[in-house]
Amino acid sequence: MSLSNSLAGSPTLRHLEQLVDGLTAGVILVDPSGTILSANPAALEMHGVPSLAALGETADAYCHNFCLRHRSGARLARREYPIIRMLAGESFPDQVVDVAPADEEPRWTHSVHDVVMDEDGGEPDVLALVIQDVSERYDAEARFEAMFQANPAPAVILRLEDQRFIRANAGFLELTGHGHDRVVGRHLRDFDILARAERRAHVAERMEAGATIPQVEAELSLPDGDSKLVILAGQPIEVADQRCMLFTFADLEPRRRAERALRASERHFQAAFRMAPVAMAITAGEEQRFVEVNEAFRRLVGRSSDELLGRSADEVEVWDDPEQRRTVEGEIAKRGGLRNRDVRLRPKDAATADCLLSAERIALRGDQCVLWLYQDITQRRHSELALVEAIEAVMKDASWFSRSIMDKLATLRTPTANAPPPPQSDLSRREREVLELIALGLDDRAIAERLGLSGNTVRNHVSRLYAKIGVNRRSAAVIWARERGIGGGA
Repeated sequence: MSLSNSLAGSPTLRHLEQLVDGLTAGVILVDPSGTILSANPAALEMHGVPSLAALGETADAYCHNFCLRHRSGARLARREYPIIRMLAGESFPDQVVDVAPADEEPRWTHSVHDVVMDEDGGEPDVLALVIQDVSERYDAEARFEAMFQANPAPAVILRLEDQRFIRANAGFLELTGHGHDRVVGRHLRDFDILARAERRAHVAERMEAGATIPQVEAELSLPDGDSKLVILAGQPIEVADQRCMLFTFADLEPRRRAERALRASERHFQAAFRMAPVAMAITAGEEQRFVEVNEAFRRLVGRSSDELLGRSADEVEVWDDPEQRRTVEGEIAKRGGLRNRDVRLRPKDAATADCLLSAERIALRGDQCVLWLYQDITQRRHSELALVEAIEAVMKDASWFSRSIMDKLATLRTPTANAPPPPQSDLSRREREVLELIALGLDDRAIAERLGLSGNTVRNHVSRLYAKIGVNRRSAAVIWARERGIGGGA
Protein backbone atom coordinates (compact mmCIF):
# COMPACT_ATOMS: atom_id res chain seq x y z
CA MET A 1 0.00 0.00 0.00
CA SER A 2 2.95 2.39 -0.78
CA LEU A 3 2.84 5.57 -2.80
CA SER A 4 4.32 5.71 -6.33
CA ASN A 5 8.09 5.90 -6.63
CA SER A 6 7.91 9.46 -7.86
CA LEU A 7 6.39 10.50 -4.54
CA ALA A 8 8.29 8.16 -2.25
CA GLY A 9 10.96 10.69 -1.39
CA SER A 10 8.55 13.30 -0.15
CA PRO A 11 8.36 13.43 3.67
CA THR A 12 4.98 15.12 3.44
CA LEU A 13 3.37 12.27 1.51
CA ARG A 14 5.01 9.59 3.65
CA HIS A 15 3.62 11.30 6.68
CA LEU A 16 0.22 11.50 4.94
CA GLU A 17 0.28 7.77 4.26
CA GLN A 18 1.09 7.03 7.88
CA LEU A 19 -1.68 9.36 8.96
CA VAL A 20 -4.44 7.89 6.80
CA ASP A 21 -3.56 4.31 7.73
CA GLY A 22 -4.70 4.98 11.27
CA LEU A 23 -7.95 6.71 10.41
CA THR A 24 -11.37 5.08 10.92
CA ALA A 25 -12.62 6.94 7.86
CA GLY A 26 -11.78 5.39 4.52
CA VAL A 27 -9.26 7.34 2.46
CA ILE A 28 -8.34 6.68 -1.18
CA LEU A 29 -5.42 8.71 -2.55
CA VAL A 30 -5.57 9.33 -6.29
CA ASP A 31 -3.03 10.84 -8.66
CA PRO A 32 -4.48 13.56 -10.94
CA SER A 33 -3.73 11.18 -13.84
CA GLY A 34 -6.33 8.71 -12.49
CA THR A 35 -3.97 6.22 -10.82
CA ILE A 36 -5.05 5.10 -7.36
CA LEU A 37 -1.95 5.61 -5.22
CA SER A 38 -3.14 4.24 -1.90
CA ALA A 39 -6.16 3.09 0.09
CA ASN A 40 -6.09 2.73 3.86
CA PRO A 41 -7.42 -0.41 5.62
CA ALA A 42 -10.72 1.29 6.43
CA ALA A 43 -11.35 2.06 2.73
CA LEU A 44 -10.56 -1.53 1.72
CA GLU A 45 -12.89 -2.90 4.39
CA MET A 46 -15.67 -0.55 3.30
CA HIS A 47 -15.44 -2.11 -0.18
CA GLY A 48 -15.07 -5.69 1.04
CA VAL A 49 -11.65 -6.23 -0.63
CA PRO A 50 -8.27 -7.29 0.80
CA SER A 51 -5.95 -5.22 -1.39
CA LEU A 52 -5.54 -2.22 -3.62
CA ALA A 53 -5.48 -4.50 -6.69
CA ALA A 54 -8.95 -5.79 -5.82
CA LEU A 55 -10.17 -2.26 -5.25
CA GLY A 56 -8.84 -1.10 -8.62
CA GLU A 57 -5.51 0.45 -9.41
CA THR A 58 -7.05 3.17 -11.57
CA ALA A 59 -10.25 5.18 -11.49
CA ASP A 60 -11.51 3.29 -14.55
CA ALA A 61 -10.82 -0.07 -12.85
CA TYR A 62 -12.66 1.12 -9.73
CA CYS A 63 -15.70 2.07 -11.83
CA HIS A 64 -15.55 -1.37 -13.46
CA ASN A 65 -15.24 -3.27 -10.18
CA PHE A 66 -18.02 -1.47 -8.25
CA CYS A 67 -21.62 -0.52 -8.94
CA LEU A 68 -22.79 2.70 -7.30
CA ARG A 69 -26.42 3.71 -6.97
CA HIS A 70 -28.38 6.73 -5.85
CA ARG A 71 -30.39 6.28 -2.64
CA SER A 72 -33.42 6.10 -4.90
CA GLY A 73 -32.01 2.88 -6.37
CA ALA A 74 -31.03 4.27 -9.79
CA ARG A 75 -27.53 3.38 -10.99
CA LEU A 76 -24.99 6.19 -11.27
CA ALA A 77 -23.55 6.95 -14.68
CA ARG A 78 -19.75 6.69 -14.80
CA ARG A 79 -19.38 10.48 -14.86
CA GLU A 80 -21.40 10.65 -11.58
CA TYR A 81 -19.00 8.42 -9.63
CA PRO A 82 -17.30 10.49 -6.87
CA ILE A 83 -13.82 9.46 -8.06
CA ILE A 84 -14.56 10.65 -11.64
CA ARG A 85 -16.14 13.90 -10.42
CA MET A 86 -13.03 14.54 -8.31
CA LEU A 87 -10.69 13.93 -11.28
CA ALA A 88 -12.83 16.29 -13.36
CA GLY A 89 -12.17 19.04 -10.82
CA GLU A 90 -15.72 19.02 -9.44
CA SER A 91 -15.96 19.46 -5.69
CA PHE A 92 -18.71 17.83 -3.68
CA PRO A 93 -19.11 18.22 0.09
CA ASP A 94 -20.99 14.98 0.77
CA GLN A 95 -22.33 12.52 -1.75
CA VAL A 96 -24.30 9.55 -0.40
CA VAL A 97 -24.23 6.44 -2.57
CA ASP A 98 -25.08 2.76 -2.21
CA VAL A 99 -22.06 0.59 -3.09
CA ALA A 100 -21.77 -3.04 -4.20
CA PRO A 101 -19.41 -5.20 -6.22
CA ALA A 102 -20.36 -5.04 -9.91
CA ASP A 103 -23.75 -6.59 -10.78
CA GLU A 104 -24.63 -7.32 -7.16
CA GLU A 105 -27.20 -5.84 -4.80
CA PRO A 106 -25.98 -2.88 -2.69
CA ARG A 107 -24.09 -3.88 0.46
CA TRP A 108 -22.92 -0.56 1.89
CA THR A 109 -23.94 3.06 2.04
CA HIS A 110 -21.09 5.58 1.80
CA SER A 111 -20.97 9.29 2.43
CA VAL A 112 -18.10 10.61 0.26
CA HIS A 113 -16.36 13.99 -0.04
CA ASP A 114 -13.25 15.14 -1.84
CA VAL A 115 -9.99 16.68 -0.56
CA VAL A 116 -7.45 18.37 -2.89
CA MET A 117 -3.83 18.55 -1.72
CA ASP A 118 -1.00 20.58 -3.26
CA GLU A 119 2.36 21.81 -1.93
CA ASP A 120 2.82 25.06 -3.81
CA GLY A 121 -0.76 26.31 -4.36
CA GLY A 122 -0.71 25.33 -8.01
CA GLU A 123 -2.03 22.19 -9.66
CA PRO A 124 -3.17 19.41 -7.29
CA ASP A 125 -0.44 16.99 -6.23
CA VAL A 126 -2.76 14.38 -4.74
CA LEU A 127 -6.55 13.97 -4.63
CA ALA A 128 -8.26 12.13 -1.82
CA LEU A 129 -11.69 10.52 -1.44
CA VAL A 130 -12.74 10.52 2.23
CA ILE A 131 -15.41 7.91 2.91
CA GLN A 132 -17.69 7.40 5.90
CA ASP A 133 -19.61 4.14 6.14
CA VAL A 134 -23.18 5.24 7.00
CA SER A 135 -24.79 1.87 6.27
CA GLU A 136 -26.13 1.33 9.78
CA ARG A 137 -27.62 4.78 9.95
CA TYR A 138 -29.36 4.49 6.58
CA ASP A 139 -30.44 0.91 7.29
CA ALA A 140 -32.03 2.12 10.52
CA GLU A 141 -33.70 4.98 8.65
CA ALA A 142 -34.93 2.56 5.98
CA ARG A 143 -36.40 0.31 8.66
CA PHE A 144 -37.99 3.31 10.33
CA GLU A 145 -39.40 4.51 7.01
CA ALA A 146 -40.84 1.07 6.26
CA MET A 147 -42.41 0.85 9.72
CA PHE A 148 -43.69 4.42 9.50
CA GLN A 149 -45.37 3.83 6.16
CA ALA A 150 -46.73 0.41 7.18
CA ASN A 151 -48.18 1.74 10.43
CA PRO A 152 -51.99 1.73 10.07
CA ALA A 153 -52.25 4.68 12.47
CA PRO A 154 -52.25 7.99 10.55
CA ALA A 155 -49.03 9.91 11.26
CA VAL A 156 -46.87 12.83 10.12
CA ILE A 157 -43.39 13.98 11.14
CA LEU A 158 -42.62 17.67 11.64
CA ARG A 159 -39.01 18.87 11.72
CA LEU A 160 -38.80 21.22 14.69
CA GLU A 161 -35.93 23.36 13.38
CA ASP A 162 -37.94 24.86 10.53
CA GLN A 163 -41.42 23.46 11.37
CA ARG A 164 -41.79 21.69 8.04
CA PHE A 165 -43.40 18.32 7.48
CA ILE A 166 -40.86 15.75 6.28
CA ARG A 167 -42.99 12.57 6.38
CA ALA A 168 -46.66 11.64 5.95
CA ASN A 169 -47.75 8.03 5.87
CA ALA A 170 -50.52 6.50 3.78
CA GLY A 171 -52.85 6.40 6.78
CA PHE A 172 -52.67 10.17 7.21
CA LEU A 173 -53.13 10.87 3.52
CA GLU A 174 -56.18 8.59 3.48
CA LEU A 175 -57.55 10.16 6.66
CA THR A 176 -57.34 13.71 5.33
CA GLY A 177 -57.68 13.16 1.57
CA HIS A 178 -54.59 15.33 0.95
CA GLY A 179 -51.96 14.30 -1.59
CA HIS A 180 -48.35 13.66 -0.55
CA ASP A 181 -47.14 16.89 -2.15
CA ARG A 182 -49.79 18.89 -0.28
CA VAL A 183 -48.30 17.83 3.05
CA VAL A 184 -44.61 16.94 2.82
CA GLY A 185 -42.42 20.03 2.57
CA ARG A 186 -45.13 22.42 3.75
CA HIS A 187 -44.71 24.70 6.75
CA LEU A 188 -46.89 24.24 9.81
CA ARG A 189 -48.43 27.67 9.31
CA ASP A 190 -49.60 26.58 5.83
CA PHE A 191 -50.99 23.24 7.01
CA ASP A 192 -51.74 23.84 10.66
CA ILE A 193 -52.81 20.57 12.21
CA LEU A 194 -52.96 22.33 15.59
CA ALA A 195 -55.20 25.22 14.53
CA ARG A 196 -58.32 23.76 16.12
CA ALA A 197 -56.76 21.60 18.80
CA GLU A 198 -57.92 21.64 22.41
CA ARG A 199 -55.61 23.70 24.64
CA ARG A 200 -53.77 24.86 21.55
CA ALA A 201 -51.46 27.21 23.46
CA HIS A 202 -50.36 24.39 25.76
CA VAL A 203 -49.83 22.06 22.79
CA ALA A 204 -47.74 24.69 20.97
CA GLU A 205 -45.67 25.25 24.11
CA ARG A 206 -44.99 21.52 24.46
CA MET A 207 -43.99 21.26 20.81
CA GLU A 208 -41.64 24.25 21.09
CA ALA A 209 -39.96 22.56 24.05
CA GLY A 210 -39.68 19.27 22.18
CA ALA A 211 -41.78 17.55 24.87
CA THR A 212 -44.41 14.84 24.58
CA ILE A 213 -47.85 16.17 23.63
CA PRO A 214 -50.65 14.30 25.43
CA GLN A 215 -53.78 13.24 23.60
CA VAL A 216 -56.11 16.10 22.68
CA GLU A 217 -59.06 16.42 20.36
CA ALA A 218 -58.55 18.45 17.18
CA GLU A 219 -60.25 19.28 13.89
CA LEU A 220 -58.25 18.56 10.73
CA SER A 221 -59.00 20.61 7.63
CA LEU A 222 -59.96 18.59 4.53
CA PRO A 223 -59.42 19.55 0.87
CA ASP A 224 -63.14 20.16 0.34
CA GLY A 225 -63.26 22.74 3.11
CA ASP A 226 -64.87 20.37 5.60
CA SER A 227 -63.12 19.11 8.73
CA LYS A 228 -62.64 15.84 10.57
CA LEU A 229 -62.59 15.23 14.33
CA VAL A 230 -59.48 13.38 15.54
CA ILE A 231 -57.46 12.61 18.63
CA LEU A 232 -53.93 13.97 18.22
CA ALA A 233 -50.78 13.10 20.17
CA GLY A 234 -47.12 14.06 19.70
CA GLN A 235 -43.87 12.26 20.48
CA PRO A 236 -40.40 13.83 20.10
CA ILE A 237 -38.03 11.77 17.91
CA GLU A 238 -34.84 12.19 15.90
CA VAL A 239 -34.74 11.58 12.15
CA ALA A 240 -31.36 11.82 10.42
CA ASP A 241 -29.95 13.53 13.53
CA GLN A 242 -32.64 16.20 13.35
CA ARG A 243 -35.09 16.98 16.18
CA CYS A 244 -38.60 16.17 15.03
CA MET A 245 -42.10 15.62 16.37
CA LEU A 246 -44.06 12.51 15.42
CA PHE A 247 -47.80 13.26 15.38
CA THR A 248 -50.25 10.35 15.39
CA PHE A 249 -54.00 10.56 14.93
CA ALA A 250 -57.12 8.54 15.70
CA ASP A 251 -60.25 9.18 13.63
CA LEU A 252 -63.16 10.22 15.85
CA GLU A 253 -65.47 11.06 12.97
CA PRO A 254 -67.32 7.68 13.07
CA ARG A 255 -67.93 8.23 16.78
CA ARG A 256 -69.18 11.78 16.15
CA ARG A 257 -71.51 10.56 13.38
CA ALA A 258 -72.77 7.79 15.66
CA GLU A 259 -73.39 10.27 18.47
CA ARG A 260 -75.25 12.58 16.11
CA ALA A 261 -77.32 9.67 14.80
CA LEU A 262 -78.03 8.55 18.37
CA ARG A 263 -79.14 12.04 19.38
CA ALA A 264 -81.37 12.25 16.29
CA SER A 265 -82.77 8.80 17.02
CA GLU A 266 -83.47 9.76 20.62
CA ARG A 267 -85.21 12.94 19.46
CA HIS A 268 -87.40 10.90 17.13
CA PHE A 269 -88.10 8.41 19.91
CA GLN A 270 -89.01 11.20 22.33
CA ALA A 271 -91.39 12.72 19.79
CA ALA A 272 -93.07 9.37 19.10
CA PHE A 273 -93.14 8.60 22.84
CA ARG A 274 -94.85 11.88 23.74
CA MET A 275 -97.39 11.72 20.89
CA ALA A 276 -98.28 8.01 21.18
CA PRO A 277 -101.98 7.43 21.99
CA VAL A 278 -100.99 4.31 23.97
CA ALA A 279 -99.94 4.76 27.61
CA MET A 280 -96.14 4.54 27.85
CA ALA A 281 -93.62 5.00 30.67
CA ILE A 282 -89.86 4.60 31.07
CA THR A 283 -88.28 3.53 34.34
CA ALA A 284 -84.65 3.20 35.40
CA GLY A 285 -82.52 1.94 38.28
CA GLU A 286 -82.94 -0.99 40.60
CA GLU A 287 -86.14 0.50 42.02
CA GLN A 288 -87.51 1.20 38.51
CA ARG A 289 -88.22 4.86 39.16
CA PHE A 290 -90.16 6.76 36.50
CA VAL A 291 -87.91 8.91 34.28
CA GLU A 292 -90.35 9.55 31.40
CA VAL A 293 -94.16 9.31 31.12
CA ASN A 294 -96.36 10.33 28.20
CA GLU A 295 -99.72 12.07 28.27
CA ALA A 296 -101.66 8.83 27.68
CA PHE A 297 -100.03 7.22 30.71
CA ARG A 298 -100.75 10.23 32.91
CA ARG A 299 -104.43 10.07 31.87
CA LEU A 300 -104.56 6.32 32.49
CA VAL A 301 -103.24 6.49 36.06
CA GLY A 302 -104.77 9.90 36.85
CA ARG A 303 -101.50 11.44 38.04
CA SER A 304 -99.34 14.36 36.93
CA SER A 305 -95.69 14.23 35.87
CA ASP A 306 -94.66 15.79 39.19
CA GLU A 307 -96.39 12.97 41.05
CA LEU A 308 -94.68 10.29 38.96
CA LEU A 309 -91.18 11.33 37.89
CA GLY A 310 -88.39 10.23 40.21
CA ARG A 311 -90.68 7.89 42.14
CA SER A 312 -91.22 4.14 41.93
CA ALA A 313 -94.50 2.38 41.13
CA ASP A 314 -94.68 1.24 44.76
CA GLU A 315 -94.38 4.80 46.05
CA VAL A 316 -97.10 6.07 43.72
CA GLU A 317 -99.22 2.90 44.12
CA VAL A 318 -99.88 2.59 40.40
CA TRP A 319 -100.41 -1.18 40.36
CA ASP A 320 -103.44 -2.82 41.90
CA ASP A 321 -101.32 -5.85 42.92
CA PRO A 322 -97.73 -5.01 43.98
CA GLU A 323 -96.85 -8.70 44.01
CA GLN A 324 -97.81 -9.02 40.37
CA ARG A 325 -95.62 -6.01 39.57
CA ARG A 326 -92.62 -7.60 41.32
CA THR A 327 -93.21 -10.82 39.37
CA VAL A 328 -93.31 -8.87 36.11
CA GLU A 329 -90.12 -6.94 36.96
CA GLY A 330 -88.33 -10.22 37.76
CA GLU A 331 -89.36 -11.66 34.40
CA ILE A 332 -88.13 -8.54 32.56
CA ALA A 333 -84.81 -8.74 34.39
CA LYS A 334 -84.45 -12.40 33.45
CA ARG A 335 -85.74 -12.40 29.87
CA GLY A 336 -85.33 -8.79 28.78
CA GLY A 337 -89.03 -8.17 28.25
CA LEU A 338 -92.54 -9.60 27.92
CA ARG A 339 -95.59 -9.25 25.67
CA ASN A 340 -99.34 -8.87 26.25
CA ARG A 341 -99.38 -9.67 29.97
CA ASP A 342 -102.78 -9.22 31.67
CA VAL A 343 -102.31 -6.69 34.52
CA ARG A 344 -104.43 -4.29 36.51
CA LEU A 345 -103.58 -0.69 37.39
CA ARG A 346 -105.09 1.44 40.12
CA PRO A 347 -105.73 4.97 38.80
CA LYS A 348 -105.94 7.79 41.33
CA ASP A 349 -109.56 8.43 42.42
CA ALA A 350 -110.94 5.96 39.85
CA ALA A 351 -111.86 2.29 39.40
CA THR A 352 -109.16 -0.22 38.53
CA ALA A 353 -108.08 -0.46 34.89
CA ASP A 354 -107.46 -3.77 33.10
CA CYS A 355 -104.50 -3.53 30.75
CA LEU A 356 -102.38 -5.60 28.40
CA LEU A 357 -98.76 -4.90 29.30
CA SER A 358 -95.72 -5.18 27.01
CA ALA A 359 -92.28 -4.19 28.30
CA GLU A 360 -88.73 -4.16 26.96
CA ARG A 361 -85.30 -3.25 28.31
CA ILE A 362 -83.76 -0.33 26.36
CA ALA A 363 -80.73 1.95 26.53
CA LEU A 364 -81.57 5.64 26.80
CA ARG A 365 -78.84 8.28 26.93
CA GLY A 366 -76.41 5.58 27.98
CA ASP A 367 -78.56 4.29 30.87
CA GLN A 368 -80.30 0.92 31.09
CA CYS A 369 -84.05 1.49 31.30
CA VAL A 370 -87.34 -0.34 30.84
CA LEU A 371 -90.00 0.83 28.38
CA TRP A 372 -93.55 -0.02 29.58
CA LEU A 373 -96.55 0.01 27.23
CA TYR A 374 -100.07 -0.35 28.64
CA GLN A 375 -103.10 -1.01 26.44
CA ASP A 376 -106.29 -0.18 28.36
CA ILE A 377 -108.80 -3.01 27.73
CA THR A 378 -111.20 -2.21 30.57
CA GLN A 379 -114.11 -1.38 28.27
CA ARG A 380 -113.44 -4.39 26.05
CA ARG A 381 -113.37 -6.67 29.06
CA HIS A 382 -116.66 -5.27 30.34
CA SER A 383 -118.14 -5.88 26.91
CA GLU A 384 -116.90 -9.48 26.91
CA LEU A 385 -118.40 -10.11 30.33
CA ALA A 386 -121.67 -8.52 29.29
CA LEU A 387 -121.77 -10.77 26.21
CA VAL A 388 -121.14 -13.87 28.30
CA GLU A 389 -123.87 -12.88 30.76
CA ALA A 390 -126.29 -12.22 27.89
CA ILE A 391 -125.58 -15.59 26.33
CA GLU A 392 -126.05 -17.26 29.70
CA ALA A 393 -129.38 -15.50 30.24
CA VAL A 394 -130.57 -16.47 26.78
CA MET A 395 -129.57 -20.10 27.23
CA LYS A 396 -131.61 -20.35 30.44
CA ASP A 397 -134.84 -19.58 28.56
CA ALA A 398 -134.49 -19.94 24.83
CA SER A 399 -137.85 -21.50 23.96
CA TRP A 400 -138.71 -18.61 21.68
CA PHE A 401 -135.46 -18.97 19.63
CA SER A 402 -135.38 -20.89 16.40
CA ARG A 403 -133.57 -24.20 16.40
CA SER A 404 -130.67 -22.84 14.26
CA ILE A 405 -130.05 -19.92 16.64
CA MET A 406 -130.19 -22.34 19.59
CA ASP A 407 -127.53 -24.51 17.93
CA LYS A 408 -125.25 -21.53 17.29
CA LEU A 409 -125.57 -20.26 20.86
CA ALA A 410 -124.91 -23.73 22.19
CA THR A 411 -121.79 -23.89 20.04
CA LEU A 412 -120.58 -20.59 21.54
CA ARG A 413 -121.31 -21.86 25.03
CA THR A 414 -120.03 -25.42 24.71
CA PRO A 415 -117.26 -26.57 22.35
CA THR A 416 -118.22 -29.10 19.70
CA ALA A 417 -116.96 -32.66 19.73
CA ASN A 418 -114.52 -31.79 16.95
CA ALA A 419 -112.95 -28.91 18.89
CA PRO A 420 -109.57 -29.55 20.52
CA PRO A 421 -109.86 -30.69 24.15
CA PRO A 422 -109.44 -27.95 26.77
CA PRO A 423 -106.17 -27.89 28.70
CA GLN A 424 -106.03 -30.09 31.75
CA SER A 425 -105.95 -28.38 35.14
CA ASP A 426 -105.16 -29.33 38.68
CA LEU A 427 -106.96 -26.74 40.76
CA SER A 428 -106.93 -26.74 44.53
CA ARG A 429 -110.22 -26.57 46.37
CA ARG A 430 -109.80 -22.89 47.10
CA GLU A 431 -108.81 -22.12 43.51
CA ARG A 432 -111.94 -23.93 42.27
CA GLU A 433 -114.09 -21.89 44.68
CA VAL A 434 -112.52 -18.68 43.38
CA LEU A 435 -113.06 -19.80 39.77
CA GLU A 436 -116.74 -20.58 40.45
CA LEU A 437 -117.26 -17.08 41.85
CA ILE A 438 -115.39 -15.54 38.89
CA ALA A 439 -117.74 -17.45 36.56
CA LEU A 440 -120.67 -15.95 38.46
CA GLY A 441 -119.34 -12.48 37.61
CA LEU A 442 -117.97 -11.47 41.05
CA ASP A 443 -114.96 -9.16 41.17
CA ASP A 444 -111.96 -9.72 43.48
CA ARG A 445 -113.40 -7.60 46.29
CA ALA A 446 -116.72 -9.47 46.30
CA ILE A 447 -114.90 -12.82 46.20
CA ALA A 448 -112.75 -11.77 49.18
CA GLU A 449 -115.89 -10.86 51.17
CA ARG A 450 -117.68 -14.08 50.14
CA LEU A 451 -114.75 -16.33 51.14
CA GLY A 452 -113.50 -14.25 54.09
CA LEU A 453 -110.06 -13.69 52.48
CA SER A 454 -107.86 -10.65 52.01
CA GLY A 455 -107.71 -8.93 48.64
CA ASN A 456 -104.06 -9.92 48.10
CA THR A 457 -104.83 -13.57 48.83
CA VAL A 458 -107.66 -13.58 46.28
CA ARG A 459 -105.40 -11.97 43.67
CA ASN A 460 -102.72 -14.58 44.30
CA HIS A 461 -105.29 -17.37 43.83
CA VAL A 462 -106.50 -15.72 40.63
CA SER A 463 -102.95 -15.45 39.28
CA ARG A 464 -102.20 -19.10 40.00
CA LEU A 465 -105.39 -20.47 38.53
CA TYR A 466 -104.87 -18.35 35.36
CA ALA A 467 -101.50 -20.04 34.94
CA LYS A 468 -103.02 -23.50 35.52
CA ILE A 469 -105.90 -23.18 33.07
CA GLY A 470 -103.83 -21.33 30.44
CA VAL A 471 -105.63 -17.96 30.24
CA ASN A 472 -104.51 -14.40 30.90
CA ARG A 473 -107.75 -12.50 31.37
CA ARG A 474 -110.98 -12.73 33.37
CA SER A 475 -113.35 -13.16 30.46
CA ALA A 476 -111.36 -16.12 29.19
CA ALA A 477 -111.50 -17.65 32.66
CA VAL A 478 -115.32 -17.22 32.70
CA ILE A 479 -115.63 -18.96 29.33
CA TRP A 480 -113.21 -21.73 30.38
CA ALA A 481 -115.20 -22.36 33.58
CA ARG A 482 -118.60 -22.38 31.97
CA GLU A 483 -117.48 -24.69 29.21
CA ARG A 484 -116.81 -27.19 31.99
CA GLY A 485 -119.98 -26.50 33.93
CA ILE A 486 -118.29 -24.53 36.68
CA GLY A 487 -120.21 -21.68 38.20
CA GLY A 488 -123.08 -21.51 35.74
CA GLY A 489 -124.08 -25.08 35.20
CA ALA A 490 -123.70 -27.14 32.01
